[in-house]
Amino acid sequence: LSQTVEHGFPHQPSALGYSPFLRLMAIGTRSGAIKLYGAPGVEFMGLHEENNTVMQIHFIPDQCQLVTLLDDNSLHLWSLKQHGGASELREEHRFTLKGPPGSPPSATQITAVLPHSSREVLYLGTESGNIFVVEVPSFRVLEDRSITSEAVLQRIPEDNCNRRSCELVEALREHPKNPDQILIGYSRGLIVLWDLQNNKVTHHFLGSQQLENLYWQRDGSKFISCHYDGSYTQWPVSSDNRQPEPLENTVPYGPFPCKAISKIYWQTTKNGLPYIIFQGGMPRASYGDRHSISVIHGSQQTAFDFTSRVIDFFIIFSSEPAAEFDDPSAMVVLAEEELVVIDLKTTGWPAVHPPYLASLHCSAITCSHHVSNIPLKLWERIISAGSKQNIHYSTMPWPIDGGTNIAPDPPQRDLLLTGHEDGTVRFWDASGVCLHLLYKLSTVRVFLTDADPNDNMNTLGEDEWPPLRKVGTFDPYSDDPRLGIQKIYLCKYSGYLAVAGTAGQVLVMELNDEDAEHVVDHAEADLLQDQEGYRWKGHEKLKTRDGPVRFEAGFQPFVLVQCQPPAVVTSLALHSEWKLVAFGTSHGFGLFDHQQKRLVFVKCTLHPSDQLALEGPLSRVKSLKKSLRQSFRRIRRSRVSSRKRRGGGGNASEVQEANAKFDQDALQEMELAPVQRKIEARSAEDSFTGFVRTLYFADTFLRDSSRHCPSLWAGTNGGTVYAFCLRVPPAERRMDEPVRAEQAKEIQLMHRAPVVGILVLDGRSTPLPEPLEVAHDLSKSPDMQGSHQLLVVSEEQFKVFTLPKVSSKLKLKLTALEGCRVRKVTVANFGSCKTDDYNENDLAVLTNLGDIQIISLPFLKLQIRYPCIRKEDVSGIASCVFTKYGQGFYLISPSEFERFSLSTKWLVEPRCIVDMPEVTSNNHVHNKSGVENAARKSSPGDCGEDERKSGRLMEHALLNDEKVLKEIQSTLEGGR
Repeated sequence: LSQTVEHGFPHQPSALGYSPFLRLMAIGTRSGAIKLYGAPGVEFMGLHEENNTVMQIHFIPDQCQLVTLLDDNSLHLWSLKQHGGASELREEHRFTLKGPPGSPPSATQITAVLPHSSREVLYLGTESGNIFVVEVPSFRVLEDRSITSEAVLQRIPEDNCNRRSCELVEALREHPKNPDQILIGYSRGLIVLWDLQNNKVTHHFLGSQQLENLYWQRDGSKFISCHYDGSYTQWPVSSDNRQPEPLENTVPYGPFPCKAISKIYWQTTKNGLPYIIFQGGMPRASYGDRHSISVIHGSQQTAFDFTSRVIDFFIIFSSEPAAEFDDPSAMVVLAEEELVVIDLKTTGWPAVHPPYLASLHCSAITCSHHVSNIPLKLWERIISAGSKQNIHYSTMPWPIDGGTNIAPDPPQRDLLLTGHEDGTVRFWDASGVCLHLLYKLSTVRVFLTDADPNDNMNTLGEDEWPPLRKVGTFDPYSDDPRLGIQKIYLCKYSGYLAVAGTAGQVLVMELNDEDAEHVVDHAEADLLQDQEGYRWKGHEKLKTRDGPVRFEAGFQPFVLVQCQPPAVVTSLALHSEWKLVAFGTSHGFGLFDHQQKRLVFVKCTLHPSDQLALEGPLSRVKSLKKSLRQSFRRIRRSRVSSRKRRGGGGNASEVQEANAKFDQDALQEMELAPVQRKIEARSAEDSFTGFVRTLYFADTFLRDSSRHCPSLWAGTNGGTVYAFCLRVPPAERRMDEPVRAEQAKEIQLMHRAPVVGILVLDGRSTPLPEPLEVAHDLSKSPDMQGSHQLLVVSEEQFKVFTLPKVSSKLKLKLTALEGCRVRKVTVANFGSCKTDDYNENDLAVLTNLGDIQIISLPFLKLQIRYPCIRKEDVSGIASCVFTKYGQGFYLISPSEFERFSLSTKWLVEPRCIVDMPEVTSNNHVHNKSGVENAARKSSPGDCGEDERKSGRLMEHALLNDEKVLKEIQSTLEGGR
């Protein structure tokens, strides 16, 4: 088992960093993870042992290193090192700044970090106003170089400030042209320019408002400060020591009180008009709840409005020191629920479609379906449909393009389909490391909902102020919970797609390359037709649109089957060769002929005691109090009656029987966690016994051993398996004669455990191929000479029966393991990584304990068992989906899939390399800095810069050589 890569958007991001030198972006999370991204396929991940929130991320200039600050005030140095031909992210050092004994925590609480361009030190601003200097990579504090608030105050005229002016360092910025000067911003509005060589204040600037952030203009002649009151100020930096006055103070969204501007950029351009980009600043009263970043360029002004909180942002601009202007090209915004990139070069500033970090949970994921080895023609048609949806995106290349992806090209095209709460299905390219959105399908147009799909959220009036524009795809609000997608089935050979939803709706679709307008045929399937006295207490069905409906290019529905009662569809199967779709709910199952658009049959599976099945998911909450009340009454009654029985001297078996009955009743009312459920045989009176868990089409021997025929199999929660013989007319008479169905078998498992999987094995003990797989020469024809076998997988055991007699042949019980239950099962094909000639089919099984077991076919021998998902992670286990070739996906958070592989042959994982780009010659200016001068003064010999660097590299190489380290270790141990 290999956990290979995480797809999607990091859960609860908390910090953002960017290296213009490496062209890599870093994201930190509240759980202590750090993720680096570059060109598509270039990904690295690290995890802090402390699992604390990452507060800040800073790349060391011109190095493959970065520093993270956690909320426990610890600093961590990470490096990208090459190992085995690929780069790896490793934690090198950790460090916590300590103050003198007895000092308060605020004395060393880090608020601002500045990695100096000399690459040798970090400047750490603190809550107390002191600035500490720390050597990199050793993290040694250089106490003689500290900048204390007292030292700063001594060099400022007394009438201009008081002691409290130097509390809390809000920002530290290095002068862009002179590395010997740094700008220090204190939260109360005082800003000083500090000379590192002479340890003195050269200029001080007094702002009247609380400071939020600072930004230098490229030439160093001015800087910008932004403030808590929603204003920003330009300050000139003169060469003489005259007291500078602000050039201009602007409140962009005034005059009424505004929110703080927390970060600002001032970017110069060739045409003379600067880009002013800032976060926040919105009018408090009307727009105080908006998460916005404004971009102003001449007369153009847009306030980009995000649907989740903005964590941080950065601008990609020309980083060449010789360049005269910034010329910004893109704005990268990390919001709490998505990454948004805006193209600043193209008119209208469109968004850029990201190749990774997709917001999987833009509407909550409700189900997943994986399809392996997609034919090229279908793949191209899906991409074509998706490209028509993406016309409003920018065509600029992805701007974060550091590193090189050296992983081999994916051997096949794979699709992961996710169903969402808002009635959409998203098609993801799951072939490689980057999970990329290809196409989005919406089922909403078929139904009448409160929201009109033609409503445009972005329409703004001419004089609308502030000029807000919604960006991003995250939208967690669904118009109607009944729209939620529960089951998906795609046939990759025919292009037919079936999707089923929360309110009993089953849509069958086909792929159309053009927009089209047509009527969607409706059919009803009454699953309670033979039952009397039942009344559905759940939600109503969705209302459908009358008349023709316009659909965009892509998958377009041509028929809707509505189950009655409109309960959640719990199982779905599609046979594209026979043109049949089967669906099941908690009341029964049905078969629909989507070629003739006719219902073939329905079968009610309800037991007389199945009252809960009629309440529906949305009414369950109402009956919770009632259930608990009944449970407690039953417990009281049971205690009283058991006392009477004990007093009456009844025999032990009677007491046991009564207790067992009480246990069953209590379990019926209170849905306990699977681990706590009893493993004994269940009563037919258990709730939800009619719940249809699995549906399966097979061409096999059902009536006698001489003739095979199409069949439909259904398995329920009560351990019942139904088998129906189907008569499908030949192709030439397919539209003239109806499909007929007749129940042939009904198998009741003795232990009554829910049936989670059904499979028929042919005469060679091989699983039957998928519909149309043989027709496309992608599978051998099934062996119809030898006898077929039926495998029924329940939550507690695997059982093989002979066909057509259905006599038990062999079984494997799972109940020996404490509380173990089968949650997911699929047939996986495992190929050899040594030779292409060998492969085998096995069962891949996921249990409620989060274990994955591989079980051989047809002898049901347990091959191997791996712990994969934490047993407490119920949603992770429920979301797991296996692929046909031994890989799998499960949700580790609402927005991220963890990908794993059980196969040595099929392994998708990041493999990339980050080379050190050459440092531009312009960096000679850094050699004059006081930092390096100090280093020279302290060096005992007058060794040249190159010699020192080569010495450092030699030492670095030796300490990273395993042989050398082992030799040192053995010498030390010998000495001991």
